[in-house]
Amino acid sequence: MQNEAGSPEQWHTVGFAPHLLDWFERDGRKDLPWQRDPTPYRVWVSEIMLQQTQVATVIPYFEAFMRRFPDVATLAGAPLDEVLHLWSGLGYYARARNLQRAARVVAARYGGEFPRTLEEVMSLPGVGRSTAGAILALSRGERHLILDGNVKRVLTRHFGVEGYPGEPRVEQQLWSLAEACTPRERAAEYTQAIMDLGATVCTRAKPACLLCPVSADCIAQRDGRQAELPAPRPKTRRPQREVWVVIAIRGVGELLLERRPPQGIWGGLWGLPEFPTREHALQWSRERLLGAAPAETGDALRHAFSHFELEMKPLLVRCADAAAGLREDDRYLWYDTRDPPRLGLPKPIATLIGMATKREKC
Repeated sequence: MQNEAGSPEQWHTVGFAPHLLDWFERDGRKDLPWQRDPTPYRVWVSEIMLQQTQVATVIPYFEAFMRRFPDVATLAGAPLDEVLHLWSGLGYYARARNLQRAARVVAARYGGEFPRTLEEVMSLPGVGRSTAGAILALSRGERHLILDGNVKRVLTRHFGVEGYPGEPRVEQQLWSLAEACTPRERAAEYTQAIMDLGATVCTRAKPACLLCPVSADCIAQRDGRQAELPAPRPKTRRPQREVWVVIAIRGVGELLLERRPPQGIWGGLWGLPEFPTREHALQWSRERLLGAAPAETGDALRHAFSHFELEMKPLLVRCADAAAGLREDDRYLWYDTRDPPRLGLPKPIATLIGMATKREKC
């Protein structure tokens, strides 16, 4: 059955919320860390962390983040390196930068009180319509619509929505369905319930349809199309990129790091000096790393981003102990692997550092 965008009456949504809420009372998740004290700040941080990241992965990050940044003022006033350090390994680092930028807006514009209207919340850096709706619904019990990846999957399968959910036409149809399904009462429970259903029952692979409270009216279940819906993103070949990184080592376990530009991949985090070719990396090493021994080539590391794949080829250079190489400033620092400072390191960079350190000890 193919549904075209139209009026909510076509979609038979009347029983959807009651069945879902009954299921949530029995089987929904009610003891996640951000549910125990669902202030707007705590829910906001959790929702940003949960973007494209599973609950089990987020929980330890959230708990550590709350211990260090228990409120908006603390987050707004913290050094960016500390914020990124506690985000290291969670990925999608623009989320962390935007979170702190938004905290500073809340502190300056709203006196530290989280804004109250959907439009004000959506104006914060890194907060879109669905995230704003989830924050206000879960922390204040207000009726707002949400449409994250889990919700899109539930609605697409249940109502047999054709087309890739990222297409504007399909997304607008899903917003209309969200409007038709979201009840006027118990908004917080419904919001958590539909997210839980997508995360634990209506999963991407092998959905547990026998446990689903709304399976009786589900078009994908009826037609055996769970594997087809939602339609996947149209396939495109991800570009391949290659960079050379210099791993400069001095003394016992000190490596040279360079702060990356504030925008772009791994913006604001610390990485290794990066170059387009081996020749560029060698020339920079000869000119800038005084007393450096001949360079060695290490094992390459591949990392997949959402839109391209990156191959990092390391060039290992040992500097004379007496030669500082580059002076430390806002751009460079010598990173002591024996007593590492609290700063943001992308996981692939941490992996390369670990590989180099292990090689040094061999």
